[in-house]
Amino acid sequence: MSELKIFSGRGNRPLAERISKEAGHPLGHVDIQNFSDGEIWVKYSDNIRGDDVFIIQSTQPPADNLMELLILIDAAIRASAKRVTAVIPYFGYARQDRKDQPRVSITAKLVANLIAETGADRVITMDLHAPQIQGFFDIPLDHLYSSAVLVDYFRKKKNSKARGCIPGRWGDQDGSVVRQTS
Repeated sequence: MSELKIFSGRGNRPLAERISKEAGHPLGHVDIQNFSDGEIWVKYSDNIRGDDVFIIQSTQPPADNLMELLILIDAAIRASAKRVTAVIPYFGYARQDRKDQPRVSITAKLVANLIAETGADRVITMDLHAPQIQGFFDIPLDHLYSSAVLVDYFRKKKNSKARGCIPGRWGDQDGSVVRQTS
């Protein structure tokens, strides 16, 4: 029977610790090191054969965070994980979601392809720069929105400064919260 196991890259370990605590599962042990030339090395200390593995790692710059995520996914596949879900709280390169000039990359699509080709079965992310990025993935993607949680939080606080928070330009679809200026 497969178990749910949660692991963290080095992109935001405190967030991963809070997520694992809320989920009621301890954070798994993975050894991540850099060689003297900067290469990243990953080894799962826990046995993950046949398990559902969740890897929490944002892909914000530097590119090492993205590379570390890809190596974590690959190592989990090679360790015979049943399923690998990449939990990406911040999807870096999301602003590069269209070809708005000649000779530029659509880097958000490239990153989506890299994650899928490395072997992730699913991606969970939040507050993407633009909703169309969901279509860049050839694997299931769960796009979570923080606006409902943040707006509710500020409403409960009844803080005078919080009254200036409104949903972003696309309303609930965007998921962003901006300060009201008038």
